[in-house]
Amino acid sequence: MKIGITGATGQLGRLVVQELLKRELPENLVALVRSTDKAKNLGIEAREFNYDDPSSLEMALKGIDRLVFISANEIGQRARQHQNVINAAKKSNVNWIVYTSLLRADTSTLSLAGEHVATEEALKESGIDTTILRNGWYSENYTASIPNALENGAFIGSAGNGKISSAARLDYAEALAIVITDESYKDKTLELGGDQSYTLTELAEEISKQSGKTIPYTNLPEAEYAGILSQVGVPEGLAKGLASWDVSASKGDLFDETHQLSKLLGRPTTSLEQSVKQAL
Repeated sequence: MKIGITGATGQLGRLVVQELLKRELPENLVALVRSTDKAKNLGIEAREFNYDDPSSLEMALKGIDRLVFISANEIGQRARQHQNVINAAKKSNVNWIVYTSLLRADTSTLSLAGEHVATEEALKESGIDTTILRNGWYSENYTASIPNALENGAFIGSAGNGKISSAARLDYAEALAIVITDESYKDKTLELGGDQSYTLTELAEEISKQSGKTIPYTNLPEAEYAGILSQVGVPEGLAKGLASWDVSASKGDLFDETHQLSKLLGRPTTSLEQSVKQAL
């Protein structure tokens, strides 16, 4: 049995490979990547996998039984690229796909949701056995901003008092590794959020406590926050996206209290305290 991992050189993909190597022999794993050079240190076979070249996708998926399908990172291109992967998987007789979607994708106001919903529909129509892991936010999405917060004396955003049930990237990677190696998860959709839900005010308090500096949370209008992100070098499209995702967080779109992720892991998800500590 061979397991293919798309995006295996990405931040999540590398962790998935690491977790799978605890459960599977290296010869059972295949990294499906844009650049095989970047995959040399993964310790498994790597095949070129270009979302925009359907014939290369089909060739790369030959002999793959199960596919860890980590969503692509080109926002706006993903529905089309994902359809290419699904078509190739069908032609190559992939038996089972585990796809990383978005928390409550079918009702979420996040601008990211549409492409995930389209992919979920395409997977259903493909006839391939599918498991949908609807991932909440990675804690790193916020803790990556800690250095800027310490430098500028405030943590900024547009999430208001919205509660965020994030988990560490490693938690989600471990979940993927557990699911793809256990057929009892076939044809299920799981909503995966962290055990601990917090507001950005509470995150700022945790940063203050651990850093010894007073770092308040400053809530900004969406356009103002996007403008500041652009000023510090974030590409305009991404800056607008980040600000709008915060606004969705203020509406509860990143809040989850089902604890399906910790049940799946058999342990609590990584705490906010631990995530801040690692970032510091």
